[in-house]
Amino acid sequence: MLRTKSLSVITVTYNASKTLPTTIDSVKRQTYSNIQHVIVDGNSTDGTLDLIREYANAKTRWISEPDKGLYFAMNKAASIATGDYLCFLNAGDSFHSSDTVEKMMNSFNGVLRPDIIYGETAIVDTDGSFMHMRRLKAPRELNWKSFKQGMLVCHQAFVVKRDIFQPYDTSFRYSSDFDWAIRMMKSANCCFNSNLVLINYLNEGLTTANRNASLKERFTIMKNHYGLFSTIMHHVWFVIRAIIKK
Repeated sequence: MLRTKSLSVITVTYNASKTLPTTIDSVKRQTYSNIQHVIVDGNSTDGTLDLIREYANAKTRWISEPDKGLYFAMNKAASIATGDYLCFLNAGDSFHSSDTVEKMMNSFNGVLRPDIIYGETAIVDTDGSFMHMRRLKAPRELNWKSFKQGMLVCHQAFVVKRDIFQPYDTSFRYSSDFDWAIRMMKSANCCFNSNLVLINYLNEGLTTANRNASLKERFTIMKNHYGLFSTIMHHVWFVIRAIIKK
């Protein structure tokens, strides 16, 4: 009989006292018991640490110290996580329902330890109310070439086996998760579609400056993995797709 699969939920925070309670409560309410919550904080000054200390229990590992940014912190968190699988859940984001992890971890009983588990993402407002499903839908089958069409699976709904984890490339400030997901899929033998809505993603939006920088990084990442010509042609399609959907 196989050992019960464990999940490490990783949350990176900095001055997140307003949004972290949603994520903490979501992890706490999960009906699946074999969960570890790893919280890496960047030395917050707004009460975030008080929340973490109040919440922490035997299933929590946390650290608070200055760091060099989001992806440095994610690498640090992954290095101390012990679960069979890793899920990166930002402050303000949550699992779709209280039994989401249980359904996800039991969805592949007939498959021996997929390297990647993925699903759908719902967009919610600050009150947690459903707004709409994520614009890009997770494909029925997923491989590293799938992201030529864009990031079809939300980072939070992309769960990887810890054994295949590779660090985020910290030279990318805004879109390292895009590069990381492609590299994970290149390393994976099995990407498993849970056919579940896994995540409620908080709709916050990016500043225009960060969004533009993120798009430039994504172009570079696609060029690195798929080649320049393919990347240009897919970006032409992105423009056409945007016009069609208006």
